[in-house]
Amino acid sequence: MSESKKKRAYAVRNSAIHGRGVFAARKIRKGKTVIEYKGDLTTWDIASLRPDSDPDNPYHTFIFELSDGRVIDAGVKGNAARWINHSCDPNCLTSEDDDGRVFIEALRKIRSGEELTYDYRLSYDGRVTRKVRAAFACRCGMAKCRGTMLLEKKKKK
Repeated sequence: MSESKKKRAYAVRNSAIHGRGVFAARKIRKGKTVIEYKGDLTTWDIASLRPDSDPDNPYHTFIFELSDGRVIDAGVKGNAARWINHSCDPNCLTSEDDDGRVFIEALRKIRSGEELTYDYRLSYDGRVTRKVRAAFACRCGMAKCRGTMLLEKKKKK
């Protein structure tokens, strides 16, 4: 079977974690790139001026923050990767190349039908209050769940 005729490695459907999710359509080998996270490469300031992806939940976005401060806004020209849910014990990880492209890769062998997840490790400017933690609550249900999608800040000594 040629590379172009190969069955896509993933499918988007409803998720028990949250809303839509991305699931393995076939077995995926450890280390394999599953999908690139695509969308409009822009600044946080521009992305924050755009309408919310979910008007009932302004904390739900399709924005991926890059190491140089820019963002990929998958709400504009995004692909299926925007539906990959968070998990505190993920089966995928993200990697960023020098051009600001982000790829989702398998951390381990993933069985067909298994939901793809990665740890969002979201950054939040400002004080993390109970209300903020609730807005970014994790729903992964894993034994190692830390209860939030936020990147835990190191305690100052």
